[in-house]
Amino acid sequence: MTLTGKLLIGQHAITGHREAIRGIDPATDAALEPAYFGGDAGQVGQTCALAEAAFDPYRETSVEQRAGFLDTIAQEIEALGDALIDRAMAETGLPRPRLLGERGRTCHQLRLFARTVRAGEWLDVRIDPAQPQRQPLPRADLRQRQVPVGPVAVFGASNFPLAFSVAGGDTASALAAGCPVVVKAHGAHPGTSELVGRAVARAVKACGLPEGVFSLLYGSGREVGIALVSDPRIKAVGFTGSRSGGLALCQAAQARPEPIPVYAEMSSINPVLLFPVALRNRGEALARGFVASLTLGAGQFCTNPGLVIAFKGPALDAFVADAAEHLQHSAAQTMLTPGIFSAFESSVNALAENALARIAAVGQRATGPNQCQAHLFVTDAVDFLADRRLQAEAFGAASLVVQCEDFDEIRQVTEHLEGQLTATLHLDDGDLEQARALLPTLERKAGRLLVNGWPTGVEVCDAMVHGGPFPATSDPRSTSVGTAAIQRFLRPVCYQDFPDALLPQALRQANPLGLRRLIDGQREA
Repeated sequence: MTLTGKLLIGQHAITGHREAIRGIDPATDAALEPAYFGGDAGQVGQTCALAEAAFDPYRETSVEQRAGFLDTIAQEIEALGDALIDRAMAETGLPRPRLLGERGRTCHQLRLFARTVRAGEWLDVRIDPAQPQRQPLPRADLRQRQVPVGPVAVFGASNFPLAFSVAGGDTASALAAGCPVVVKAHGAHPGTSELVGRAVARAVKACGLPEGVFSLLYGSGREVGIALVSDPRIKAVGFTGSRSGGLALCQAAQARPEPIPVYAEMSSINPVLLFPVALRNRGEALARGFVASLTLGAGQFCTNPGLVIAFKGPALDAFVADAAEHLQHSAAQTMLTPGIFSAFESSVNALAENALARIAAVGQRATGPNQCQAHLFVTDAVDFLADRRLQAEAFGAASLVVQCEDFDEIRQVTEHLEGQLTATLHLDDGDLEQARALLPTLERKAGRLLVNGWPTGVEVCDAMVHGGPFPATSDPRSTSVGTAAIQRFLRPVCYQDFPDALLPQALRQANPLGLRRLIDGQREA
């Protein structure tokens, strides 16, 4: 399939007017063709105008139409075959099995949201029938449903070129809610983005939907992104990336005459607590699992374990020694972009130069450009509490072990943490009392709590939460993974004393959609 390097504004492929970007093969530093010229303010405005025009007809598509559209996107992505995988490999340095798995996850997400749309629970229908005889005042007939907020801007992520990018979770959940989507492609994988973007555009056409339901923009720097978030026709934003990038979008969104929500997933070091009985009983296995999770994907997952907290003593010393042994045999891995590699090197160097931390182990040396050499550091709780720089995320395979003198120090360290996507507890039966005492703190700090597992690997399902308090996300009430992600792009509307013929189908007396509605406080069977 020939790549064009063009913006996709609705059903039209248009050359941008701003500075061009190119994909870079991180394994060789070679630039890839074609060039992708960025959109200008006029092209951003044209895209947003199309999205606004598409909103009303798209939001009132039937449940089956919208679900069928999501299914069709998945089919179009699968039909790309090896062309998609080959281009993604060239632009990211990721291995074929990883990208095949990610494509499967992407299509699963789309089909999961199709199932969610068909089930209709996202409408959250609530009906309080009229009570004309109620004293001292009668009650009106009140009916509530969820409606989409409007066109949504989605920013592709660097570390998941498929599952968190053009047709990833933010796009899938926004389309499922009934919102047109304008995607700002990530500069790290423009060709991959074009292939997926064209697949979505074909699905729009095949399903007979308004062309403004989906568009794809490119741009270097932050010009296009800020223009997109600042456009008054955009009503919400989905973002996965750096803290600085997410905060810039939040500031732009709040500076508008009509502020809008930004759902930004930004920064997390995903603490792992090793409780004493578990550490004594199975320290070597924990060390092996820890290093495998830390180095997975060169540490470029949002959930790699960047912090370990445990009691100081022989069991922790043995764990660190075992982890160091495994880490020293860990091969250097190519990172996604030269920029990500440079940022990782800066973070590791900052830790290495910090007098309050010491290097416990280093992985194998790099044999090519942009390769991540894994690092393990150790510090004491008192020093960790004294220097907030030790809590900074190093996006890559680097982690810090915090040695605590007693349980009070463990409590202080956990209280000191910023918001996290995950917190992991490794425990045996003898650790339950201590773990129970820490749970209230951990619930305040993280969106997902794990016992005796590792945080890498985010299941796409109904119960998953991929979110957490700031700076893990900009809105701790939300998740970017799982079917609850649809709620970010919905808002409630109440209909009072409407004639049945004028009501939306979800609220009509005969319940033509077959929904389980809440009627006068009771859930229908």
